[in-house]
Amino acid sequence: MPKPTKHDPLFEIEFFEAVHRRCPGYVEVVGLLGGLYTKAGRIADGLKMDRKLVRLEPDNATAHYNLACSLALSNKRPGALRSLRKALSLGYDDLDWMEQDPDLEVLKHDPEFRQLLGQLKPQS
Repeated sequence: MPKPTKHDPLFEIEFFEAVHRRCPGYVEVVGLLGGLYTKAGRIADGLKMDRKLVRLEPDNATAHYNLACSLALSNKRPGALRSLRKALSLGYDDLDWMEQDPDLEVLKHDPEFRQLLGQLKPQS
């Protein structure tokens, strides 16, 4: 019986970094690296990839949301709120996730963040 393989984030990062060096405009790889770096605690590297992804895909709501998360993790609140506003204007609407996303913890008590969430809540 084959042994179960263990997830190796370092292997994944090195693999996708090699692909990125060969194809720096490969959108999917830029997005994957952003997420992998952030999960590995390499917040500055994740932020760099998220900024690049927004440049490559300026109309991608999820890219702007991920950039907001990286900015929040970097304690860059004004930039995080700006990116979050942009994500919402492009159609990002996962209210439940925004309320619980640990990446946005630094924004949770900010009145502007609460207002942005209020825009997504269904009116009764």
